[in-house]
This record gives sequence, structure tokens and C-alpha cells, in this order.
Amino acid sequence: MGAAAAVVARARRNVISHFLSCNAVSADQAVSFTPRRAIERRMLDRYVRAGVIVPVAKGGYYVDVPTYDSQNGERRQRIGLAMTALALIGGAVVALVN
Repeated sequence: MGAAAAVVARARRNVISHFLSCNAVSADQAVSFTPRRAIERRMLDRYVRAGVIVPVAKGGYYVDVPTYDSQNGERRQRIGLAMTALALIGGAVVALVN
């Protein structure tokens, strides 16, 4: 499961960094994107559905930075909550064993 999470994280970084490195942060600065792997296509589709990456009429895309920041913050918060829950469960297991 860890390897799959790493593949998804890498695809997420590759997709976002493509647009940010091209400074594609508004409709007039939109750029094209050709996914190199199927996982990058899925991440692009996921970002488009979430409104993080916005398609434009001429066939390019750009990053809606406020939406990206909001979604990224929410994702980090969910990860933090999951890690806290795992730590509490681990502590409870250790306490029960001892």
C-alpha cells in the first residue's frame, strides 16, 4: 500500500508542478498537458473535477491557486487526523498489551 501511495503522490506533484513551472495560474496563461502515465491522467481528471485545474476553450489548463491551496490544506488536515488516530490506537494497543 505504501508504494501505491507514493505513486499517487508523485503523480500529484508532477501534474501540479507542470502547471506551476509554466506559471499557468490564469486563463490567459493556460498551457497544454500531456500525461505521461495513466495515473497522471487520473490525477488531472481528479483536479479538474475538484476545480483545482481549470480547462479553457483553447484546449489548455491552468491552476486555480486559491482552490489548490484550500484543497491542499484540507488534504494535509485529513492526513494529520489519520496520523493522530493511528498514534492513539497504537498507544491503546501498547497499553493493553502491557
